Amino acid sequence: MTSQDSHRPGPSDGPPAQAELDREAEEVTLAIMAASRLLVAISARALASTDEALTLPQLRALVVVDTCGPVKLAALAATLKVNSSTALRMVERLESARLIDRKTNPDNRREVILRLTPAGRDLVARVLAHRRTEIRTLVEQLPAEARAALVPALRALTEAAHDIAVDPFDEMRRLGGLIDDPLNPAPPEPPRGGRRRAKDTTV
Repeated sequence: MTSQDSHRPGPSDGPPAQAELDREAEEVTLAIMAASRLLVAISARALASTDEALTLPQLRALVVVDTCGPVKLAALAATLKVNSSTALRMVERLESARLIDRKTNPDNRREVILRLTPAGRDLVARVLAHRRTEIRTLVEQLPAEARAALVPALRALTEAAHDIAVDPFDEMRRLGGLIDDPLNPAPPEPPRGGRRRAKDTTV
């Protein structure tokens, strides 16, 4: 063996090989996708335990209106990334269920504005509370070391998302979807730092 061979980097020396980095990234990706499916399943169970007739997209619409309301129908459609006719059909069903109040904007008769009814606010609160309780139960089953490791990892993932993670309030403000409430003309104000802090906007 030459002196050059004796100094050749071993498996534990230097940066990992690209194949190893790719394999690690794929493992993390699959783990996150599995966790995402778990959260969707938890949301579905929380919704089913409260209102079996409601769908997850409808719940998401309710959460957005709860977070940002009153809002314009067109802005809700854009935030949900559906066309206006789809959003209108969804709102009509939610209005029939007495979860959303739909009225013409008195300042612009061509616009429709939305807010939750008391029943809608109560439903959102119950579903999100049920989901939070179920997630907390799962977290409490983890060893302390695993719980501690999750916090920085999830925060790092969220920070890495940057513009991918859309806050409903910021999106509504960008679209001009936030309006003054005709019954309470004080304009909606975001908290300090420019953003209304929502209780829970993920579905």
